[in-house]
This record gives sequence, C-alpha cells and structure tokens, in this order.
Amino acid sequence: MQQLKWGIIGCGDVTEIKSGPAFNKVNGSSLVAVMRRDPVKAEDYARRHGVPRWYSDAEALINDPEVNAIYIATPPLQHEAYTEMALAKGKPVYVEKPMTLNTRSAIRMKAASERYLTKLSVAHYRRQQPMFLKIKELLTEKVIGDVRFVNLSMFQSPKNELIANSESNWRMDPAISGGGLFHDLSPHQLDLMIYYFGEVSYSSGIALNQTKQHKADDLVTGHILFKNGIVFNGTWCFTVAQGQESDQCDIIGSGGIISFPMFGNKVSVTIDGQTEDYIFEALAHVQQPMIESVTSYFLGKGTNPCSADEAIQSMQLLDSFTSS
Repeated sequence: MQQLKWGIIGCGDVTEIKSGPAFNKVNGSSLVAVMRRDPVKAEDYARRHGVPRWYSDAEALINDPEVNAIYIATPPLQHEAYTEMALAKGKPVYVEKPMTLNTRSAIRMKAASERYLTKLSVAHYRRQQPMFLKIKELLTEKVIGDVRFVNLSMFQSPKNELIANSESNWRMDPAISGGGLFHDLSPHQLDLMIYYFGEVSYSSGIALNQTKQHKADDLVTGHILFKNGIVFNGTWCFTVAQGQESDQCDIIGSGGIISFPMFGNKVSVTIDGQTEDYIFEALAHVQQPMIESVTSYFLGKGTNPCSADEAIQSMQLLDSFTSS
C-alpha cells in the first residue's frame, strides 16, 4: 500500500474541523468517501469538503474498492460492529475514542484485528499534540524529579462548551455512549496518564447520578495506583455553577510541579517557587498530528501511536471508576 484512501463512517460534527480536513493534508493520505445514515447530510458533507463519494450505508462504504482505510467516528455503540466489518475486509481501522462501550467490547475488537491480521489504531490524539509531547519530555528528563502523585479536576457546568455539538444528546445516553460526559471527556485524560506513567496496578472509583437530569452519571471520582508507585486522583463533576468550572491537572514530583489543562494551551512548571510557562498555538485540526502518525503506521513506515492494548487500559479505567 503506497497511499491511504480514507473512508469516514459517521461524518458528523466531530469530523467537520477536528479530523476530517486533516486526511487531505497529510502526506500519503486522501479522503475519498464519507458515510452518514442521513443521505442528505452525507451528500452535503461530501459537497462542502470536496469528497468524491458519499454513502448512507456503512457496508457500502467499506466495500468501495478504492477505499483502503477506514476512520470510524460514530457514537461508541457502533464502533465494534463497524470495526470488525472493516477489518474482515482487510481494511485498517482508525476508531474514535472511547474505543467502544466497555472493556469486553474493546477486547473483542483487538481479537478481530489479530484474527484478520489487519491494523487497528485508536484516536487518543492528544498523544501526538506538541503540548502533551512537551509534558512527556519534561517527565522523561525528570525536570520535577521523581513523580509522586497526580491530581486532576474537571468541573463543568451543564452549559459547558467542551462537548462537540450534535443534534441529539446521545452522549447522555449510556446505551449509546457508554456513560455520560465523563465517558466523552475523560478518555483524553486517562489515556494520557497511561501514556505518561505506564501500566496500572489497581484502580477504583465512585460514580453517582446526583441530579437525575439524565440517565448518565454526573459525578465521578477515580483513583489509580500505577505499577511504578505513582498515585492518581481524579474528580469529574458536570453540574457545578457557571463560573466555578475547572480544568486542571497537577503532576507533583519530588522537586516541583507540572500544571496544565486538558483543554487549553499552557503548561506551567514550578520549581523552588519559580514558574516557567510554555504556551502552544492552537491547532487548526486537533487530530492532524495523530492522523499523520496513524497514516505512517498503516503504510508500514512507523509504529502504532495508540494500540488496542493501550486503549483497553483506558476502557478498564472507565469501567473500574463507574461500575457499581
């Protein structure tokens, strides 16, 4: 395979800017087909983005002979079925986060990739963004000494602006999304913890639906003990008052602190009372660095930037924090 010709299954709002346009901006990659169940919207997306073909049926897109790589951007409920369908046709899959509804489903997706000898990568795209790569560099260089523990807080009001727009509020239906806003936002955060600190020894949490406004939990706490002895504590609440929002991660080491938001552009390093800030420019398409790495991997020129095994660890954390 010399050139990836992508087909998108689920060309909804998340693909408008974050990911879709990037497929035509990466070397060795082009977007040749899109699919959405609503044919009018599929055709409209294709027309606006200059995509040659559109479909309203996922299987038809997968069977398109020109399409040789699949990006799945549907709600998590459909991830497993569409992934297996594409893998069975020998077409590598780049699937959105969270990988799927739960750990059991994620394990089956990994098994399908192995059974069909076809590549699978998961869109934990912050791994490839300059800001989070800088944090990894700082940790590798032990700028703050040995890491002791991590504190993370994600507090959002019901009118938060972090969630992608959608016509239906499917993210609040656990049958479709796996959970609520926690399942939509926390995979970014939990995957980075795995990326930075490695394998998990133990995890647990508490999940509550305090307001009963939706079916999903709106308050989650989670605790992780990594095998290297680092401890993580996180709290997610999506019902705080406006003006009380917080998006903060503090990595505390023996010699200082690295502080940063998950949805921002500044990293602060404090050592001996002195703080140095690193400011990063906003990316036009936040997934473009990840799509570059996935393209390289699918073309046999690089390693998998986020494997099924790594994504399964994130799913296990989601499940351990929210299982009653």
